[in-house]
Amino acid sequence: MAYEIVIAPLALHDIQDAIDYYDKKQYGLGERFENSLHKELTKLERTPHFQLRYDKVHCLPMKKFPFMIHYTIDSNTRQVIIQAVFHTSLYPGRWKER
Repeated sequence: MAYEIVIAPLALHDIQDAIDYYDKKQYGLGERFENSLHKELTKLERTPHFQLRYDKVHCLPMKKFPFMIHYTIDSNTRQVIIQAVFHTSLYPGRWKER
């Protein structure tokens, strides 16, 4: 049985910022980022138990972009809650703020 993906409002902001950034860099690159993110989220629906990084926060690095998906798992409701999507070198300490 698959898990439901829930994206927190701050994570939605992270995602939109990344899409906007890549669109400014090159036409269509923001869409490629979004498609790549969607593939990673589809993985999490099936198998969410990737690297446990901080207390109860798991992390999944994206394959084609230098971003890390930070998420928690609610086993009772079978939900994966995306807490943040951060660039791995631009925001190394930003996770602590959340």
